Amino acid sequence: MLAAGGLLGTNLAPDARAAADNPYERGPAPTVASIEAVRGSYAVSQSTVARLSVSGFGGGTVYYPTSTADGTFAALAVAPGFTATQSSLAWLGPRLASQGFVVFTIDTLTTLDQPDSRGRQLLAALDYLTRTSSVRNRIDATRLGVMGHSMGGGGTLEAAKARTSLKAAIPLTGWNLDATWPEVRTPTLVVGAENDTIAPVATHSEPFYQTLPSTLDKAYLELNNADHLAPNTPNTTIAKYSISWLKRFLDNDTRYEQFLCPLPTRSSTIEEYRGNCPHTS
Repeated sequence: MLAAGGLLGTNLAPDARAAADNPYERGPAPTVASIEAVRGSYAVSQSTVARLSVSGFGGGTVYYPTSTADGTFAALAVAPGFTATQSSLAWLGPRLASQGFVVFTIDTLTTLDQPDSRGRQLLAALDYLTRTSSVRNRIDATRLGVMGHSMGGGGTLEAAKARTSLKAAIPLTGWNLDATWPEVRTPTLVVGAENDTIAPVATHSEPFYQTLPSTLDKAYLELNNADHLAPNTPNTTIAKYSISWLKRFLDNDTRYEQFLCPLPTRSSTIEEYRGNCPHTS
């Protein structure tokens, strides 16, 4: 039996060997088509979390892979921006969940909450998701991330600063009066928009990125010819790099490294991309 097992081990396909090395790997080997697709390989279910059933945030919607055959999944909470509700980012829920994540798009306590409050609410949502929610047994509570738009993006940075155990953070056209983030220890993809007049990249996304520690896994994606509201409608560029970032840092899945390093180049949808490749070092 030992000899047979050894023989089988030597004949494992590359993907099988990688899966054996990384227990968090989920889904088939990625391609450009698969990370740009509207839906990934997992069927998705969703459940509503009523505002009155929780504390510390305003409820929301949980999107999750329907099947439990692959074990537990990494999870992330997603916050909307000033005056907005979870509906403004609803497209991200099923799109990310179908790639093998549990995704919680949340409402905030009030639509006027500032970034520091939104950061606390993101963390409260993650705590609910992993400790109390009906999908808690589907989640690996050691692999959690945060994401948000505008003041929710500012809140994403606040959450990452407050909870350094988070594995990934993605502020989308983030807004925060605090432009310096040397305390963050979470791999962070900062997404800005070239024509953003509400949170101009020169005073928000660019200094956010620049002040993150130089030793941190970080990247800056500036959307070409896009404005502040770009994350509020389905956006292939946001999706493909968010999926790649989340897969790489929530799932430790180096199969997605190819989409992040070498750094993506300027294109019809990318005005600028910066980063500190290689992430595998």
